[in-house]
This record gives sequence, C-alpha cells and structure tokens, in this order.
Amino acid sequence: MSNINSISIFFPCYNDKGTIKKLIDDATETVHNLNINDYEIIVTDDGSIDGARELLASLQETNPRLKVVFHEHNQGYGAALKSGFAQATKEWIFYTDGDAQYDVKELVLLAQAAEPEVDLVNGYKIKRQDTFDRIIIGKIYQWAMKVVFLLKIRDVDCDYRLFKKEKLDQITLKSDDGSMCVELSRRLQNAGVVIREVPVHHYSRTYGQSQFFTVRRVSRTLMTLFKLWWELVLLGKAK
Repeated sequence: MSNINSISIFFPCYNDKGTIKKLIDDATETVHNLNINDYEIIVTDDGSIDGARELLASLQETNPRLKVVFHEHNQGYGAALKSGFAQATKEWIFYTDGDAQYDVKELVLLAQAAEPEVDLVNGYKIKRQDTFDRIIIGKIYQWAMKVVFLLKIRDVDCDYRLFKKEKLDQITLKSDDGSMCVELSRRLQNAGVVIREVPVHHYSRTYGQSQFFTVRRVSRTLMTLFKLWWELVLLGKAK
C-alpha cells in the first residue's frame, strides 16, 4: 500500500487536551491500515495548562509506542517541533498539529504519494475552515511567503507533512516560533528534496483556541522571518 517501512508520527501539543487522545488513537489505526509495524508516536507538550500534560502522562504509562516530551514552560511552536523531531528514530517523519484541524487518517494519501524518489510529501488545504479574517490573512501570508522565500510548495501554512528523516538530518533548524514552517520548507528545499503535494481537508477547531494571533507572537515571528530571509535568500546560505 505504500513504500514506507517505518515511521515516526509526531504531534506538537499546547492546550490540546480535548483532541490529542483521538489523534494518537487515529494514528495507531492508520499505521495498522498501512501495514506499517515499525512505528512510534511522539508528542511534545509545550507547557500545557489545560490538563493535557496529565492526560499524556497517563497515556504514556499504557502505550509503549508513545513517547512524550514535556516542556516545563511554553517555548513556542518551533521549539515544540524541534523537540519532537529530535526524538524521531524512524525512516519517515509525519507531523501535524495537536488541535485536530487536519485528519490523521489522510496520512494514507501522503503515504501513497511517497514513491521511492520522493523526499517530502506536503499537504495543501482543499478549503480552509476558519473565520473570514483568518482566511484572508492566511491567503496573504501564504502568497507573501511563497514570493519572498521563493518557495516551491503551494501551501507553506499547511502543517501536514511527511518527509524522510535523512533529509531532516541534513539541515539545522533555528526558529522557536511560528516561522518554523517557512524555515523547514526552505531548508528542505535548499537540501534538494524531491517534493510531491497532496490535497487534504482542513477542519474547524473544536477545542481550545489559536495561540498565534497576539501582538507579541506575531511581532516575534515577523522578526524571525526577516532574519531567515536575510540568511536563506539574501545571503544564499544553503542549509
């Protein structure tokens, strides 16, 4: 059904108590449907205060496939991704967010596109399910990042990715905030990855709220993006 023999499935989690268990359960079901026996599930809890930490600790006691990284304090989205990636040991890495705005079961679609020559399978949203203002902001951001960073993928803001660990090991990620998706995409592109893109569904948030749209977080991300553009585009540093 796929060319994937082993996989690390990873979820960054921040105040996602209401969704994280179902994601773990769906991930387990999906790898079994793909006939992948060599797998692990990783969650980085980035300082949750809604009870997600306690839930994850309990799940970890009964699930030998589950590895949980606990941040004592909220460090940011990029930091959560880096912690999770550092724990991954399998041939392929798949990640999506812990808020369940994407369906883990659609990993099957990405796995089918992971032909031997492919290094990265990137999802793109069929239709964004969000408030009108966020849809507009998202379209502008997506267009701007693609133009400014000369990105080849169509939806850098789609946190639904499957890629080879060996390619991740060739790059060094620095961002601790929401600019991580742009950095990851551009550094992998610089590493010469062969890319495939697959349409995936996007769903409305059913639990919690987005942590990104605050003045402090947006300002920090914009500053990091400028530094990344200077390094990766203007100076042309490779990885």
